[in-house]
Amino acid sequence: MLAYEEKVKTFIHRHQLIEKGDIIAVGVSGGPDSLSLLAYLADRRQSLAIEVCALHLDHMFRGEESYSELKFVEHFCIERNIPFYSEQIDVAKEMEVSGEGLQEAARRVRYDFFKRGMERMKAGKLALAHHGDDQVETVLMQMTRGGNPQGIPVRRPFGEKEIIRPLLGLDKETIERYCAHYKLNPRRDPSNEKADYTRNRFRHVVLPFLKKENPQVHEHFQRFSEEERADRLLLDELAREEMSKVWRRNKHESVLDIKPFLAMPLPLQRRGIHLILNYLYKDKTPFSFIHIQQILQLLKQEKSSWTLDLPHGLKVCREYQVCVFRFSQAEAQDYAFELNVGEQISWPYGGEFTLSRNDSENRDKESCFVLSSQVKLPLCIRTRRQGDRIHPKGMDGSKKLKDLFIDEKVPLSKRMQWPIVTDHEGKLIWVPGLKRSRYEQTGLTDGQVFLFYTSSNHF
Repeated sequence: MLAYEEKVKTFIHRHQLIEKGDIIAVGVSGGPDSLSLLAYLADRRQSLAIEVCALHLDHMFRGEESYSELKFVEHFCIERNIPFYSEQIDVAKEMEVSGEGLQEAARRVRYDFFKRGMERMKAGKLALAHHGDDQVETVLMQMTRGGNPQGIPVRRPFGEKEIIRPLLGLDKETIERYCAHYKLNPRRDPSNEKADYTRNRFRHVVLPFLKKENPQVHEHFQRFSEEERADRLLLDELAREEMSKVWRRNKHESVLDIKPFLAMPLPLQRRGIHLILNYLYKDKTPFSFIHIQQILQLLKQEKSSWTLDLPHGLKVCREYQVCVFRFSQAEAQDYAFELNVGEQISWPYGGEFTLSRNDSENRDKESCFVLSSQVKLPLCIRTRRQGDRIHPKGMDGSKKLKDLFIDEKVPLSKRMQWPIVTDHEGKLIWVPGLKRSRYEQTGLTDGQVFLFYTSSNHF
């Protein structure tokens, strides 16, 4: 048994990558790595009780040369009775339309193609031929760029399906020996030799040095990647659990309670900021470890307010004891809703207001306002306006709403969201969560009207 076959068999078994009955689509370029993986799995269809098919995408970068690779893979599959599906997509044109860079556009097009191919072939798993040397390059590149060195995962979800990588335990030399032994005659992409790409510089300059120091360096990097992933998953779960206590979010912004956040262990703080940024950037990564460090350092300062600008218009602002993350274009919008007896409205930032003549036995004094006879219906639930004043209950005179917000240390970002309740004549009767006015009824009388605010969130 060749070293390739023994190591791949062990790797598949250790990570439980393949089960009986699997339909596995192999992404095949025609190069040594993917061709060897396709041949290995196809030769073991019966012993593994699986079905295997091949997916090939011609990116149309090299004209007839890349088309000939498509035909080569197609012929390879015909000879071995392997179901084959291919497409030709002009990635250069896709780049013009989308404005993406070459690597970004090619990756997006390729994975979209894989999804279509898997649906067509009814495959549940996509096998890709990343190997141990790729792992070394990837970890080093991630560290050099200042990101977390997570490496290439052995398996990961792909929509409702899964991507598996059975060759991560191998180095390139072992793959080449397998191809030579079985006379697979793979095709070679000349772009892999160009020093224009960062990965190629790592491949041709850094990797040979490491191999000279230790020929099995790829095994150590693979072990590091697997252990780092296991540790990260545990710490991420702990971070999510702790962040659920200090992080509030809606479609407009994310808000972090600073004091309890800083009480968390530093590794969880780093992951907590990473969780917020991933959520806001929708799992894209235009940020780096440096941005996370900047936020953490600023949070430790005693200043009551500061602002940090991050990529793509994301602003991070400290406002008293909270830190607000929002995109610059996501400013609070004015709103105003009329509310009659028997009606309910939804507040845009969470919760409902209900106006009713029926009392509730379980009503909370913090979430219920009993209207006095001086209040004229319908009510209005709206954003604040310049010059708003409230006549606080139990106090003589009035108070500017602006001063109320300052006294209560309401963050600037919350002031234009906060619901203000007025009656039909414009009298400010309630600022939920902050202040009640003299227009609240005390004692029980016939015909009382109750205004309820209900929400699982707090202001």
